[in-house]
Amino acid sequence: MNTPSVFVGIDVAKATLEAFCAELSLAPQVPNTPAGFRALCQALHPHRAKVLVVCEATGGLASPLVHALQQAQIPVSVLNPRRARDFARASGKLAKTDRIDARLLAEFGRRMQPSPTPPPEPHLQELAALVGRREELVQMRVAEQNRLHSSVHAAVRASLQRSIQRLSREIARLEGLLERLGQSRPQLAQKLSLLCAVEGVGPVSAATLLATVPELGTLSDGQCAHLWGVAPLNCDSGTWRGKRRIYGGRAFARRVLDMSALAAARANPVLAPFYRRLRAAGKPPKVALVAVMRKLLLYRNRQLRPQAEPPGFCPPKATVTALLNVERRAEQKTE
Repeated sequence: MNTPSVFVGIDVAKATLEAFCAELSLAPQVPNTPAGFRALCQALHPHRAKVLVVCEATGGLASPLVHALQQAQIPVSVLNPRRARDFARASGKLAKTDRIDARLLAEFGRRMQPSPTPPPEPHLQELAALVGRREELVQMRVAEQNRLHSSVHAAVRASLQRSIQRLSREIARLEGLLERLGQSRPQLAQKLSLLCAVEGVGPVSAATLLATVPELGTLSDGQCAHLWGVAPLNCDSGTWRGKRRIYGGRAFARRVLDMSALAAARANPVLAPFYRRLRAAGKPPKVALVAVMRKLLLYRNRQLRPQAEPPGFCPPKATVTALLNVERRAEQKTE
């Protein structure tokens, strides 16, 4: 990709898109509709070789815009809102309006040169939509179950039970769609089967990990740990040494990984002894579990790496089970 020289900041609201570009004359505001996307793409298309659009991930509101820009082959970088807000504070800009945010996003692009967000593969996009809907229904079912525990009125309890049953049926239907999607796409089926080769990883958690972190298999070990938020971060100053803590990352993906790690710490032939060794060494349960999460994550990431890897990546591992067997034999020799 050519180095961009035209930077467009777009602040996404429910009804409007606030745009700012110092190099081009753009309409300051367009509707957040397909017609607005077309107008914006038409204005930027002649400059697509040197333009970079910067916007924030805003809970799904930015997704149609990002899709339209990527379809028009206009580079767009989707930022974590925390990065944009921290940049504003570092720049001394404490006020916040849509217009100010659009200017700051354009300036962020000029100063920081973020990489464009790659368009998702179609099957992963469909997978992400199904996984996201399933998670919404699971959260709704949990809320209804919590209400059921606190309700004493018979009619209300019956209504809640019907709602829980209806949600459970819909969740089961979505899980069936996920299974059929995995079986209908050979590439996706191969990735899912590799991830499920580890004890503690089920079909739903494997599909969720692929949907929430499509970069899995293209990252180095360090990048992978930071993206999930399981890399212990330093907290030192001068001679003072603070506790290492995990922070940031994709919360939903880490929650799924946490549940897989709990199962692996009980049943996995390599990770269960690893967890027990950490606990015997005096590590708190949560610290030991995070270590299991990190090790399990790196196994998964290495599994999905292509055979021809760029320089700097660790050697590829054919399957997780082969790697686990190697480590098990090494432990037996040292005992």
